[in-house]
Amino acid sequence: MKDERTRRQFIRDVSLLSSSAVLGASMPWLKAMADESQVGNSASDRVRLGFVGVGDRGRALLLNCQQLENVEIVAVCDNYEPHYQRAIELTNGKAKAFYDYRKMIDEADNLDAVVIATPLHEHAHITIDFLESGIHVFCEKSMARTLEDTKAMAWAANQTGKILQIGHQRMFNPAYLKAYERAASGEIGQITQIRAYWHRNNDWRRPVPEGHPELERKINWRMYDEYSAGLMTELASHQIQVANWFLGETPTRVMGSGSICFWKDGREVYDNVACVYDYPKGVKVIYDSVISNRKYGLEEQIMGHLGTIEPEVRKIYSENPPPAPGFLQLINNLEKDIFETIPIGGASWVPETAVQYKGEYLVEDYQYDDTLLEMEGFVLAVRNGRPYPGLLREGYNATLAVLLGLQAMQENRIIEWPEEYVWKKNGALV
Repeated sequence: MKDERTRRQFIRDVSLLSSSAVLGASMPWLKAMADESQVGNSASDRVRLGFVGVGDRGRALLLNCQQLENVEIVAVCDNYEPHYQRAIELTNGKAKAFYDYRKMIDEADNLDAVVIATPLHEHAHITIDFLESGIHVFCEKSMARTLEDTKAMAWAANQTGKILQIGHQRMFNPAYLKAYERAASGEIGQITQIRAYWHRNNDWRRPVPEGHPELERKINWRMYDEYSAGLMTELASHQIQVANWFLGETPTRVMGSGSICFWKDGREVYDNVACVYDYPKGVKVIYDSVISNRKYGLEEQIMGHLGTIEPEVRKIYSENPPPAPGFLQLINNLEKDIFETIPIGGASWVPETAVQYKGEYLVEDYQYDDTLLEMEGFVLAVRNGRPYPGLLREGYNATLAVLLGLQAMQENRIIEWPEEYVWKKNGALV
């Protein structure tokens, strides 16, 4: 019941937001989703899904899809035995199970769409094979391990006309949608800087079954440069996507520094990264991430000359907050010719520490799962056979940005956005 209320409320919010001329132009997928959500679901509208990769993220996506109306999970695939067995168990043995996704393509002839949640380096060839087989694809972020593979995926989607949606769920999150609306309305003024960070405190390592050292790279693929870009593709891609989205631009160049400064356990990917992205008109996006301290967690701080938005905590702050109660009392007394001590003491000058104004909430405090909402959006798109305009470009640009950030760190130089990878706003992919 809670999930259904969340879904209805989300669709209502999407409909309201998409009616805005500003947001309709900036986020065309909202209008498309709002229109499609009005279509009734009959038995003939059933969407038949397959899943490739049923690890932690794949399992979460599968469980979310099982909550959606008129969705049937007809095929599952994983080449790691424990996950293969998990997939069978999660679907009560009703889905046809495969070790090889190519057999799924050949033998599961009733597939409408597939959800891909494999290790990053596998995304591109699996996605392209399904698209070229006429099957819509939802692929977890980031898109691919290399710039070339990322472009090849986008090109395949454009050529086949099939849906390729990337797992950036913040574009379906009510708090982020409301934050975007208020930023686009000018409430925080001109955005000149975005600070973003994502901090954890764990080694990211997963146990390898005793006696099977050959499974180390298969299980801990996130640790190795061949398979993963580490913190950049696993975490930063979400937040750089938010920055691109709010600014309506992609970076022109990036500089950065990365290191393995704490978890010295044979990993190849950095455990400590920091990047500065330059955007047109001088705007900066500053990103950092560590996995040896979790005090500050994650956030995007979208800063304009009139205010700041922190969408993760659903808050907006004005640069000119209401005066403190003591000052209000002083003003009131002066207006009434009352002269008495007012409890507003303290030094006449204080350091410029963080403003203590607590801001206001962007949306009401209801429980929602933005992963559920993005899967709802994907299923609606599949049911209607049309990709949401502009959505794939968001995933493409976010992936390019984080891969270029990693390149800047690895080569210790400023990296320009390559012209041959520009996806123009008119929809043309160079």
